[in-house]
Amino acid sequence: MSDKHQDNNDNLRKYSSKVVDGIEHAPGRAMLRAVGFTDADFKKPQIGIASTWAMVTPCNMHINKLAEDAGRGADAAGGKSVIFNTITVSDGIANGSEGMKYSLVSREIIADSIEAVAGCEGFDAIVAVGGCDKNMPGCVMAMARLNRPSIFVYGGTIKPGAGHTDIISVFEAVGQYARGDINEIQVKQIEEVAIPGPGSCGGMYTANTMASAIEALGMSLPGSSAQNAVGEEKANDCFRAGEQVLELLKRDIKPSDIMTRKAFENSIRVTIALGGSTNATLHLLAMAHTVGVDLSLDDFTHLGKITPVLADVRPSGKYMMSELVAIGGIQPLMKRMLDAGMLHGDVMTVTGKTLAENLAGVADYPAGQDIISRFDAPIKKDSHLVIIKGNLAPTGSVAKITGKEGLRFEGRARVYDGEEAVLAGIMGGEVQKGDVIVIRYVGPKGGPGMPEMLSPTSAVMGKGLGQDVALITDGRFSGGSHGFVVGHVTPEAFDGGPIALVETGDHIVINAESREMTLDVPADVLAARKAKWVRPAPNYPRGALAKYAATVSSASEGAVTDKYL
Repeated sequence: MSDKHQDNNDNLRKYSSKVVDGIEHAPGRAMLRAVGFTDADFKKPQIGIASTWAMVTPCNMHINKLAEDAGRGADAAGGKSVIFNTITVSDGIANGSEGMKYSLVSREIIADSIEAVAGCEGFDAIVAVGGCDKNMPGCVMAMARLNRPSIFVYGGTIKPGAGHTDIISVFEAVGQYARGDINEIQVKQIEEVAIPGPGSCGGMYTANTMASAIEALGMSLPGSSAQNAVGEEKANDCFRAGEQVLELLKRDIKPSDIMTRKAFENSIRVTIALGGSTNATLHLLAMAHTVGVDLSLDDFTHLGKITPVLADVRPSGKYMMSELVAIGGIQPLMKRMLDAGMLHGDVMTVTGKTLAENLAGVADYPAGQDIISRFDAPIKKDSHLVIIKGNLAPTGSVAKITGKEGLRFEGRARVYDGEEAVLAGIMGGEVQKGDVIVIRYVGPKGGPGMPEMLSPTSAVMGKGLGQDVALITDGRFSGGSHGFVVGHVTPEAFDGGPIALVETGDHIVINAESREMTLDVPADVLAARKAKWVRPAPNYPRGALAKYAATVSSASEGAVTDKYL
């Protein structure tokens, strides 16, 4: 190695040099030799490859190989890759159970663990490979905290199951069984084919939403969000990320240079155009907080008024992510949006180029495709992510209104404290047409962990009540939920928010056009109920869930755990 090359490498070893250089660090070098370091490797910048591999879910079962591909790319570009793991959990498996309370909590654990490993080991740059939906914001939050050159790689989407099925098909089959439309054997037949192999859930659910949002943010290489989990294209994406992070290191391009206010606006608008998950509000707010960008629910309202929904994708639409992949993914959509003045083209990305430079040569979608609509014939002229306030959600809530559900719903409240009770009420026939189902004490503090209400919304759909009931909650929804649903109601019930004061039979009006949710109960009656209200005892007095409940902020602030430190 030439002296000049060595001098250049030393400039790239801002963190690793403090761990391996000098006689005093001989013990550390001895340990690294045992994991494969050579003399030459100690003089190379160390690239941490954060792998979310685990055999607990098909979303992540293949990521060990993708992490190795990223490592090979970093090594080929002159770095020394070091692969390490963080956790993942499976929403699809845990939904409807007590275990679902750990899902959103895992986002914070993932961010903490990547920060801890990279900070301790002195990695000079980071590549993170994520699959299931909490992995992705967790990885990006860690990158933002560390603020070292970083690239996120999406593990890729699953292929459709037989009969164009996916995980939501199975959830809704349970409801169809309860209604008597199909039998237990038919449920099992769907169960057996819906998940054919590796990859994240196949619609524009939270995983594909967040992958797309992160690419639009500029933190993934172009095309990373719209690739199948298995195949040469995804392997190449990982290898190129490993190579490219060395270029970011040489140019000292960090997450704070990429994750700017303009970049978050781009991400929000692409999420809206794709008809993405309500969870995007939580995760984008959390990511922005972590990098010090001022973002609020009001930004989703402002940008939503000037951004149409264009993608006919599940859960509300027809197509799966693999079918969007086949026609070019999200890059042609972003090119259209840039050309229409909907995106900021001057923002930096992990390519080392601006968004406009990245999109300059992108070809349009093939003629005749009907997955992405034209601007003059949108699926919805403005956002499906509707921020609703009013006396039932003074600091905000998030509805997913595609227009197919209608824009207004009024009915009588049917109140449940927790998910188990409501699921029994739906499946057992207690919930009737005209009901506004209220699920409370499932917020970030009350759950704790703000579990998804996918099982209840899927049961509603399966029972054929999708057009006839609404559902509101201080919990959240899966990206696979659809129907007239309003989540993230704040203040949450555990904090004594108005949702804690609702009683079965109360009249509720939800108006997506005026963006108000009204509990039609006189103020003096509400005041009397408030005076009698007693905060319930915490569900978990110790452990990870207790720590989360004690530190978590409101859902309207991203449900982060360091907001008030």
